[in-house]
Amino acid sequence: MDVRRSGERYRGGDPAAGIETRHAFSFGSHYDPDNLRFGAVIACNEERLAPGAGFGEHPHSHTEIVTWVVEGELTHRDSTGRETVVRPGDVQRLSAASGVRHVERNDGSVPLVFLQMWLAPLEPGGEPSYQVVRGIADSTPYALPEAGAMLHVRRLAAGERTAVPDAAYVYVHVVRGVVTLDGEDLGPGDAARLTGTEDVAAVAADAPAELLLWEMRGA
Repeated sequence: MDVRRSGERYRGGDPAAGIETRHAFSFGSHYDPDNLRFGAVIACNEERLAPGAGFGEHPHSHTEIVTWVVEGELTHRDSTGRETVVRPGDVQRLSAASGVRHVERNDGSVPLVFLQMWLAPLEPGGEPSYQVVRGIADSTPYALPEAGAMLHVRRLAAGERTAVPDAAYVYVHVVRGVVTLDGEDLGPGDAARLTGTEDVAAVAADAPAELLLWEMRGA
């Protein structure tokens, strides 16, 4: 298990424009050849947008982009004509495929916090696609077959225990609260990269916790 702390993330974004970003992987000018990907995950960005702030239209290709809103509401528009508001509890997926352009903004009156995770597809190309699952339940993993991955959302009561999937690769991100994972305490924004997991569990501390787990197959 490789633990990466929230404070170790690369700082990015444009604070003057109300955009603060924390990158968990090598990204843009923060090039790190030893931190390019883990399994299918190639980016895990914590984004904070002030009211009225956002990312103007920009392109993506050959990437599976999954977004989880922590606080506030995210307005999404893309070149296929879709416009959506994504709220906490929703899973948004944009398959960039051969190419798509999109806009992400905080059109609300309160700060927006969201986590955006990029995964490498098993096969490049194809037609772009988009999906939002509203109010995903803990018991319903979100399958991303294009990347050979499955997203598990776990919301734990204080002291509650949950099993970590047995898989070639598991990426764990703590959204809120504190959990103990294989003897390590992880707080908000902390992440763990596990390989060859077997009989591993996460336990919430003395307060509720929320974590995201990517279960990924081997090469």
